[in-house]
Parts: sequence; structure tokens; C-alpha cells
Amino acid sequence: MVERTASDTLSDVLKAASDPTRRAILTLLAQNGPMRVTDIHRQFDMSLNSISKHIKVLERAELVVRRTDWREHLIELQMGPLSRVDDWFAALRSIWDLRLEALDELMTHGAKDDD
Repeated sequence: MVERTASDTLSDVLKAASDPTRRAILTLLAQNGPMRVTDIHRQFDMSLNSISKHIKVLERAELVVRRTDWREHLIELQMGPLSRVDDWFAALRSIWDLRLEALDELMTHGAKDDD
């Protein structure tokens, strides 16, 4: 059995969110809370089958979960995986903060000679 790493799950989230339709679905769910698949479908000019495929991609990335109650399928946003993206950006920000601090030091005090 191959174990998935945090990097794998981050890649899944980024891939899933790379599509404008899937981002729109995530935004819709964030604004409205859990929605039926058919209600999500009504918001887009595409087939129900296409919307279902987009939702399946979001499910695989764990960005949404499907709850089934009889014939009704409710899709609910899961914010947890988005924290992986935020953590990654935070790490990038800290690297840039260090680089900007070094640049500020250089601009303020100039290069220090070891002579």
C-alpha cells in the first residue's frame, strides 16, 4: 500500500481548484452551504453529467463531501484541505519576508565588507 504525503494531497487540491467551473462550485457552496447536485447544476450552462464529473474531482480532492438521503444528494464544502494550500502559501510568504528583510538591510546599511 502506497501512503499519500501532504505534498500529494496539496497537489490534488491545487489540481481540483485549477478549473474555473470547480472554483465556481466551491464558491457557490461557500456562499450557500450544502446544496443538491441539481441545484448546483442549475447555476451552470452545462449538462448535469458534466457538473457531476466536476463534483467527483472535488470529492477525490476531499474539497467536498456527498451526503445521500434517499434520492437526494447534498454536496457540502470541506474547508480542511484548503488549509493545506494556506500552509504552503504561508511557508512561501515567510521565505519572501526573509528575502525582503535582507534586501532592506542591504538598502539601508549597504554591503558589509569583511576587510
